Amino acid sequence: MTDVVLGRGYYSRSAVDLAPDMLGKILCRRFEDGTVGRFRIVETEAYFGEEDTACHAHRCSTGRARVMYSAGGLAYVHRCHMYNLLTIVTGPEGHPEGVLIRGVEGHDGPGRTGRALGLELPMYGSPMSPDSFLWLEDDGFRTGFSSHPRIGIPYASEEDRARLWRFRASEQSE
Repeated sequence: MTDVVLGRGYYSRSAVDLAPDMLGKILCRRFEDGTVGRFRIVETEAYFGEEDTACHAHRCSTGRARVMYSAGGLAYVHRCHMYNLLTIVTGPEGHPEGVLIRGVEGHDGPGRTGRALGLELPMYGSPMSPDSFLWLEDDGFRTGFSSHPRIGIPYASEEDRARLWRFRASEQSE
């Protein structure tokens, strides 16, 4: 199968549906020297709207979370501690949701993933497109997955911390 670049329509679905679907997809990064790094996604985490107390848009539609109110298909690059992380905005315009890329092959955790991707804050709001810095491709690879509670969100409600919205790739098949 030829690799297929995933267009804006792909990102129009719910973060809860897309987070497990992104497992096994190829996250592509065009670096400043023109080279393209290709990273298979192995862990994701969904954030779903203002009602989700773990979502950055829970309390406010301004500031760093404003891009989450856009139609899906944009990169929400944000800092957590000393790392730049990638959340891919999903869903319809006006409903803030996104999928945090928690891991790619060879790089566990969102901070290590961000470092491997060379994420920079000016990438904030960039379209997920080969005309930009970041995009997703589907090479036909399929993977099973397991669901887990989200982690690293002590500020969220107990109910939202317990949601099984963290997804890890398990069995792989072509």
